[in-house]
Amino acid sequence: MARQLARGMGSFFKDCGCAKPTRCPHPYSIRFRDALGKQREESGYGTQDDAIERLTQLYAEKKTTAPSVEEYAKQWRPRQRRMTDYSTGEHVDSSINVHIVPRLGARKLNSVTPMVVERFLDEMESDGVGRGNQVNIFRILKTILRDAYAKGAMADDPVKGVQEPEYVRGTVVIPSLAYVKQALAVADGDLALEIVMMTGCGLRNGEARAVNINNVVAPDVYRVREQIHSNTLRPAKLKHRRAGEFREVPLSRSVREAIERYEAKHGTTPDGYLLRGPGGYFTEGMERRRVKRLFKNLPPEEGVGMYGFRHYFASNALGGGIPITDVAEWMGHKSIEETYRTYRHLMPGSISKAARILDGGLWEAA
Repeated sequence: MARQLARGMGSFFKDCGCAKPTRCPHPYSIRFRDALGKQREESGYGTQDDAIERLTQLYAEKKTTAPSVEEYAKQWRPRQRRMTDYSTGEHVDSSINVHIVPRLGARKLNSVTPMVVERFLDEMESDGVGRGNQVNIFRILKTILRDAYAKGAMADDPVKGVQEPEYVRGTVVIPSLAYVKQALAVADGDLALEIVMMTGCGLRNGEARAVNINNVVAPDVYRVREQIHSNTLRPAKLKHRRAGEFREVPLSRSVREAIERYEAKHGTTPDGYLLRGPGGYFTEGMERRRVKRLFKNLPPEEGVGMYGFRHYFASNALGGGIPITDVAEWMGHKSIEETYRTYRHLMPGSISKAARILDGGLWEAA
């Protein structure tokens, strides 16, 4: 039976099956993990001391030849065949390449300590990375480091005691109908169509940028099949959906006519996309410039941004008495709980309305 040494050193054993293996003439074998965490075995050691000496030597070599965070992340990434909801492949790659590698990539894996991870979080905060994004990036970094720790590439838990950044959802600010109309009046044609798709169909920014004439599958139905990814600037699968999955949303007459007017004026790509830039798609850089110009020409309204147009769709639907289960499906939320947490104050049976009703009943009773 294998006898374990200190964590990360490995073990030595005999697998000969003799009744008293410590006294039999068969050689010892050793089992250990290399600098990248891959399990290795060697055999041919005559005594326990020989086996332990070799393990000690390998352990010392591993400390001096440890891979960098970037090197380990590169060999870790292909093994992630199944991603969690918060970690789509695109998001994982972006978090590694944009945030983790620039700040930690050159550091040797065995030099990453909880204090190093704490400083990493402080740097993201100082650089203005959004708190929600911080949470996702930290989870990916923690997964990579914990994988290295579990495989013996790190002697100590590198994230022990490190608290995940706290993400508190901000108050949803919903623009008025007058504000939406004003935005459509001052936006250029491309951005105006994106706003129409967000306010009229509840699409996310990337989904609106992927508006496609072929997605009009019925006079009153629009099929949301993909998004233009903000990092790759190419069509990608929908959030919280597998590749090839889609959802269908109501297509009002005014939205359908806006799509038709745009197509008549500008045409489409051969595969039906309406919004396009130099690379063939409506790119993130183009949108940022247009959005900046849009809000510069609109009266300031605290908290209102592009996502507010998607919030307007939810407000319009729930205010009209449409069931929240339908709204959650149309908006592509992960679960109805997300819809409820975000928009419950807009529902006809909201807490505020209930409070007024109950208050009236109490005064009548008095």
